[in-house]
Amino acid sequence: MRILIIDDDAGLRKSLGLILSDAGYEVVHAEDGEAGLVSAVEQAPDIILCDVRMPKLGGLEFLDRYRSGGGEALVLVMTAYGSLDLAVEAMKKGAYDYLPKPFGADEVLLTVRKAEEREQLRREVGRLRREVRVDRRFGEIVAGSAAMRRALQIVDKVARHTSPVLVTGASGTGKELIARLIHNESPRADGPFVPVNCGGIPEQLLESEFFGFVRGAFTGAERDKEGLFEAAHGGSLFLDEVGDLPVSLQVKLLRVLQEGEVRRIGATATNRFDVRIISATNQDLEEQVEAGEFRQDLYYRLAVVPIHLPQLRHRKEEIPDLVKHLLDVHTERLGISVDGIEPEAMEVLLEYSWPGNIRELENVLERALVLTEGTRITLEDLPESVRRPPPESAGLSVDGDDLSVKRQGARLEKHLIELALDRTGGNKTQAAELLDLSPRALRYKIQEYGIE
Repeated sequence: MRILIIDDDAGLRKSLGLILSDAGYEVVHAEDGEAGLVSAVEQAPDIILCDVRMPKLGGLEFLDRYRSGGGEALVLVMTAYGSLDLAVEAMKKGAYDYLPKPFGADEVLLTVRKAEEREQLRREVGRLRREVRVDRRFGEIVAGSAAMRRALQIVDKVARHTSPVLVTGASGTGKELIARLIHNESPRADGPFVPVNCGGIPEQLLESEFFGFVRGAFTGAERDKEGLFEAAHGGSLFLDEVGDLPVSLQVKLLRVLQEGEVRRIGATATNRFDVRIISATNQDLEEQVEAGEFRQDLYYRLAVVPIHLPQLRHRKEEIPDLVKHLLDVHTERLGISVDGIEPEAMEVLLEYSWPGNIRELENVLERALVLTEGTRITLEDLPESVRRPPPESAGLSVDGDDLSVKRQGARLEKHLIELALDRTGGNKTQAAELLDLSPRALRYKIQEYGIE
C-alpha cells in the first residue's frame, strides 16, 4: 500500500517515512500542498498524510482541491497541539482522521492501519458492487447480453465523474433507466434528478421551462418560476429526446452550458448552477449535424461519453430474465397471483421481433396478467399481434406501376402509423414511441394523412 507524506518539515517527513517503510509501506514525499497535488495525481497513493499548516498551500486548501479533482485516497491530517479546531474542519471537508503532533511510532501505525482496513473494505465493497452490476439485474435493468454488460461497465466508470453523457437507442430500450442509474451511482445521488422530454413541451414554452422567468416578464407570468437548470442544482438534468430541440433553443442551451449560469426570462441578474447533464435520443445526432438540424458544438458538448443501448431483438437472451422481473413487479402492483409463464408462451416471446423493445414487452405482459384466468400466463393470454405477427413485408406491396418513392413512402408511413395506433389502442404517446417519433411529429402526421 502506497502512502504520500505531505509536510514542509523535512525532518518529520524523513522520520515518518522510516516508520512507515519499516512497517512495509511504500512511501513517497512532497514538501508542500502544491507539490502534494502533483504527487497525488502521479503516484496515486492509497493513503495521504498531510500537515494542516504549510506554505504555498495549506492542508485544508489541499483537501478541497484534491477532492474537487476527484481524488479518492483516505486523507489523514497532522496538526500541532492547540490546532484541534483545524483538524475538525478538515474532517468536515472529507479527511478520514487526524494525528496530533507530536506523535510516536505506535500511534502513527495504529492510525494508518485503521485507515488501511477502511480502504480495503471500501475496495472490496466496490468490487462486489461491480460484479453485481455486470452479471445481474441492477435496479430495473437486466444485463444478460454482452452489449448491455458493456453499457453498464461504462455507467460504472462514468457515474463518479461529472462528464456529460449521451445515451442513444431506440424508444423503449431503457435510456431513462440508464440515466437514473448514472445519477443514483454518482456523488450527486442525494441531489435532484430532473427529467424533461424535449419533444413533449410546446416550442413556445421551451425557453421558459428551461430557464424560468420572473413575475411580469410576459402576460400570465404572475409569479417567479425557476427553470429546469435551477431545479436540478446539485443533481442531474436529464434531457430526453434532445434531438427534438429546435435550433433556436440549441444556441441558448449551448451558451448556458458554456457559462454555467442561467438568466430567467425578464431578469437582469444571472444565477450560477451546478448540474450534471445526461442526454438521450432515439435519433442519429451525427446525421442531424450533417443536415444542419443539430448544432455540432452542442453535440460535442453533450456527447462526451456516449452509451448505446441495442434493441431488444438484438439481445433476446435477456428476455427470460426480463419476463421474470416484469412479472414480479406487476403481479405485486396489481395484486395478481401468477407465478410464471408457460414454455410455449415464452417461445413466442423469444421469436417475436419487439419493435417497441422493452416497453412493448412490459405492455404485453401487463395485459396478459390482467386477462389470464390461471396461475401461469399461457399462449392464449398473449395478443394476436405477438402470437401471429404480420410478415415483415406487410404493407410494402406496390400499387400497380406506381414506383414513386415519395408516394409509396407516404403510403408506408401512413400504414405504420395506423398499425402503431391499433397496437396501442389509440394511445398516441405509446404509438409515437413505437414509431420512433416525437409526440409532436406524430400529431402532425396524423393530421397530414387524415388518420382518425
